[in-house]
Amino acid sequence: MLNVIYEDNQIIVVIKPQNIPTQEDSSKDADMLTLVKNYIKEKYNKPGNVFVGLVHRLDRPTGGVMVFAKTSKAAARLSESIKENELKKNYLAIVLGTLKEKKQKLVNYLKKNEKTNTVTVVGQAVSGAKYAELDYTVISEQKNTSLLKINLVTGRSHQIRAQLSNLGNPIVNDVKYGSKTKGNLMLWAYELKLVHPTTKQKMTFKVLPDCVGAWKVYENAINTLA
Repeated sequence: MLNVIYEDNQIIVVIKPQNIPTQEDSSKDADMLTLVKNYIKEKYNKPGNVFVGLVHRLDRPTGGVMVFAKTSKAAARLSESIKENELKKNYLAIVLGTLKEKKQKLVNYLKKNEKTNTVTVVGQAVSGAKYAELDYTVISEQKNTSLLKINLVTGRSHQIRAQLSNLGNPIVNDVKYGSKTKGNLMLWAYELKLVHPTTKQKMTFKVLPDCVGAWKVYENAINTLA
C-alpha cells in the first residue's frame, strides 16, 4: 500500500518504507517507482504505460520522504533544481559512539565498487572518485550512540553511510559499513524541501521515523523536530 502525503498534477510525494528498492533491481522485489506507477494507473484509470519521473533515490535500507514527477516537464525541472542545490534533503541518523565535533561539514571523495555494492572514501586523484559533501549536527547523545541531523548537499550512493563510517561512527545496524549489530538501518530521510516545478511555491514535507527500536531512546529529541 502506497503512503501518499501530497499529490497534484505535477508531483507526488510519498513515504518510502525501509528495505524497498527505489527502482527495480536484480532482486525483482516490489519497488517504489513501480508502486507509484501502479497507484496512478489505478487511481486515474489510465491505459498503457504511465509516466513517472524518478528524480532522486534512497538506498534500499533507508526510508523516508521521496518526490516523484508526474510529467516530463516536472521531472526536468526537479532534476535541474537538484543540480542547482535547490532541493534540500535532511536525514536523521543514529551512529555508534560520540562525535568530537558536534557540528561539522564533511567533504570526501567516494568511489563505488559495483561488485560488492559498497562505497569507499578515497583520494581526490583516484580515477572515478566523486565529490561528496554533507553537514551534520549532533542533536542528542546517549552513552554509546549519537543522534545526528544531516543535510545532504550531494547525493552520492551510500554517501551518508560511507562518510560517517570513515569518521569512525558507523550508522547503527549498518553491517556493511562497520556496525556489529543487525536490524533496520538507523537512517531516515525525514525532511524534503523543494520548489514546485510549475507554481514555484516553496514546499516542505516532513515525516519523522516511528520511534521503535533504536529510535525509541531518542523519541523526545526526535519529536522536537515535528
